[in-house]
Amino acid sequence: MLLDVVFTSGLFCDGGWRCVAAPASIASGSPRIRVISSLERLPGSTTDSRHTLPVAANVLDRQFDVAEPNRAWVSDITDIRTAQGWLYLAIALDLYSRKVVGWSMAPTMPAGLVMSALAVALQQRHGQRRDWSCIRTEATPYGSDEYQALLKQHHVVCSMSRKGNCWDNSVMERFFLNLKMERLWQCQYANHDEARRDINQYIVGFYNAVRLHSTLGYLSPVAYGAKLTVKEPISLSEIA
Repeated sequence: MLLDVVFTSGLFCDGGWRCVAAPASIASGSPRIRVISSLERLPGSTTDSRHTLPVAANVLDRQFDVAEPNRAWVSDITDIRTAQGWLYLAIALDLYSRKVVGWSMAPTMPAGLVMSALAVALQQRHGQRRDWSCIRTEATPYGSDEYQALLKQHHVVCSMSRKGNCWDNSVMERFFLNLKMERLWQCQYANHDEARRDINQYIVGFYNAVRLHSTLGYLSPVAYGAKLTVKEPISLSEIA
């Protein structure tokens, strides 16, 4: 794809696009020079704010503190580099306990990827209340007809973040940062299967069950969620 780029010096960068250095002959005080550069969208990019799919209202509006499980889930996609090529990971996370309740991985980023993550979450939380899902506008699979139909089928209200405002989905962004710092950046995966096994272990064996969260009073998501099922014993004074 050819882009008509105007710049003076340094790097021309746009989210998800390869950076192109300005020619060394262009000094910072030189007149602006029109340069035709060949840029390709990075294969690992998961966002595209130029899509024409319908965008839902920002219902969640950064209300990240919720009092019950399944009142609000957040979801997004990230990319994972392997020697075999990019692998995409879609996550659904419950804001109440910060527990990952659904996830899916695939070498491409179709609507089926995010639908699979949502289906796992729906299956795990079958019969329990859920009010809305927060997703990012730039990740086009979330705006697809197939994904929106799945939300409607299960009476889930869709909430999309505003364009270019990552704080609207900051809890999900924080999970991806933790995953990358604590696991991905320490590994070089030979293929997709190796990455899948390691990420599954991170989510099930560490993040959900062991990792402590300051937001949860330094409990793990599993331990925090279990608090709802623990009933205090009835004392004799209360019976009297």
